[in-house]
Amino acid sequence: MDVKIDPSWKERLEEEFEQPYFKELVAFVRREYKSEVVYPPPKSIFRAFKLTPFENVEVVILGQDPYHGKSQANGLSFAVEKEVPIPPSLQNIFKEIQKEYGVPLKNTDGDLSRWATQGVLLLNATLTVKAHNAGSHQGRGWEEFTSATIKTLNDEREHLVFMLWGNYAKTKGAHIDRTKHLVLESAHPSPFSAHSGFFGNKHFSKANDYLIKYGKKPIDWL
Repeated sequence: MDVKIDPSWKERLEEEFEQPYFKELVAFVRREYKSEVVYPPPKSIFRAFKLTPFENVEVVILGQDPYHGKSQANGLSFAVEKEVPIPPSLQNIFKEIQKEYGVPLKNTDGDLSRWATQGVLLLNATLTVKAHNAGSHQGRGWEEFTSATIKTLNDEREHLVFMLWGNYAKTKGAHIDRTKHLVLESAHPSPFSAHSGFFGNKHFSKANDYLIKYGKKPIDWL
């Protein structure tokens, strides 16, 4: 597992790569890819960091695990490749965007790289998973690495938007400085919880209003 990551991130996370936990994580992930079916493809593990350099981040959407179905995970939280059927949570995300803006989506596929290149860091807490085994790579060190990512953004940037959906994301983002960033919290977009507060949260328009307020370019969510 070569850590091929944008130089802007590498510079800020260099110390993490030298930590014992990260070296143990790398060894574990290498073993898993050799002996098991693991997602996403190795080249996509750090895709979120490649598509959204540190200085380009404006919005962070925090997921938990990569999708564990065949050909689904692509290194971006909630996203899938263009030809892959859209998972239920992403369907609900699209429904909320359409409802907020009152117009049909221009893009109806699940490839969210169009958001990532605009400054939306689509970050999962855990970056790999065994096929058909949700949560199988939790507790191995990924969470520590992604928490360090969030801390670096929190400390070194200003006026970012963090979207925390569901209790897991809320807990992971509990230490974000609300005096210098906008933190938007709601239920998770999963079909099990979307009707308990995700639908109607207006997070996408709220994020853009905040970015505009601070002289930044809004995200084209459509």
